[in-house]
Amino acid sequence: MPKPLLAQVGLDDQATAIIEVENGSIVLRKPAKAVRAGWAEAAAAVSAKGSDALLMGEFGNLDDEELGW
Repeated sequence: MPKPLLAQVGLDDQATAIIEVENGSIVLRKPAKAVRAGWAEAAAAVSAKGSDALLMGEFGNLDDEELGW
């Protein structure tokens, strides 16, 4: 595909594209993002800033001290 055409549909920075024929027309689509894409990097960035403290703090059952492990 010509790069200017890919740029017009927002695919110029993509390595792949989905090309399908629908009702006699050629359709270009961006591939779907993988589930949880980028989550590991985002979590590492939050941790690096020190912003990963628990919001509610530690909590447990009051009777946990009596349990034997």
